[in-house]
Amino acid sequence: MKKKALPVRLISGGLVTLALIGVAVAAGQQGSQSDPLITLSYLEKQVTPSILSQVDSKVSAKQTELEKKLAGVAEAYVKEVEDKLASSGGTGTGGSQTGAAAYEVVTLSAGQTLTGGAACEFLLRSGTATCVSDSSPGLVDMTDGSTLANGGALKANHLYLGTIEGRGVKASTAVTIMVRGSYTIK
Repeated sequence: MKKKALPVRLISGGLVTLALIGVAVAAGQQGSQSDPLITLSYLEKQVTPSILSQVDSKVSAKQTELEKKLAGVAEAYVKEVEDKLASSGGTGTGGSQTGAAAYEVVTLSAGQTLTGGAACEFLLRSGTATCVSDSSPGLVDMTDGSTLANGGALKANHLYLGTIEGRGVKASTAVTIMVRGSYTIK
């Protein structure tokens, strides 16, 4: 029996030795110059911040480009609207206007109130003004889909709709308002 145990031990020892040599060779080939091994700390401290910095700079550049394009489009649209208003000539110089299909530019002094008829539209171009209404909602802000109560400040370049007759705008300072629909000024 001892004679059979010796060859089995030699063969087992040889196989273990070959396995260890194979593992050592495989481990020695990891992380070579052509295929480096990367650690988690290197990824977290070096690679990720570098990538995020590159992404942030590209996003910032794209945002600036898009803002410039949007400003150009907005300026062109405002110019187009102003040109159309100038070419229409308006239909009155204040006081009362009935059923106008185009916007009319109206200038109010501080303290003056412009009261509109049903479905009258207001667009504050310059100055500060507040909503005038005897019930809520006073005006509907069609630009952002909200409502404005009595005394609420109008935002410049927002389109407001007076859904009921008697809604209007009171000038806090000298204002320029574009109005479409019937209105009176007091």
